[in-house]
Amino acid sequence: EGYSMQEVTFPIRILKFLGIETLMLSNASGGLNPGFSVGDIMVITDHINLFPDHPLRGPNIEELGPRFPDMSEVYATSMVNLINKVAYDNAIDLQNGVYAGISGPTYETPAEYHYIRTVGADAVGMSTVPEAIVARHMNLPCVAVSVITDMGTPDEQEEITHEIVQIVAQEVEPKMTKLIKKFLAEL
Repeated sequence: EGYSMQEVTFPIRILKFLGIETLMLSNASGGLNPGFSVGDIMVITDHINLFPDHPLRGPNIEELGPRFPDMSEVYATSMVNLINKVAYDNAIDLQNGVYAGISGPTYETPAEYHYIRTVGADAVGMSTVPEAIVARHMNLPCVAVSVITDMGTPDEQEEITHEIVQIVAQEVEPKMTKLIKKFLAEL
């Protein structure tokens, strides 16, 4: 939407300096895994950064984090395990998968969906990855969840609009709210 990666991720830095100890991100995404369905919630276990820019590009401020931060556990395993447990204990179906972050503002073409699935993603969207990278840079534990609002599998592709995404997200909102509240209570 015209903002630089540094502008998009600046609020994460502010939140860290305000004292938060855990970051929870959420998004709407297109499902690529044929085992997923519209309306599923997916906890992100890892990501693929396909953005053309990087939020850590430019001079590094050592007080924020190291020049080359380790990305082996962007999404804290302990929190991924906890949110899975909370979902199970509360009879909330939860998928697990890899999220690919791409720039918009367009939805993906059939060839792009195929490419992104081929490189290992279960879902794709236009957010979350830059924020998670900055959180990791600052050693801020992060967990993220996606609402699957449309499907980009070969047999399920259909025209997608922002309105459809919003409708599906609204339908899933009660289940997502319950999951987040129960998860935060367990932290």
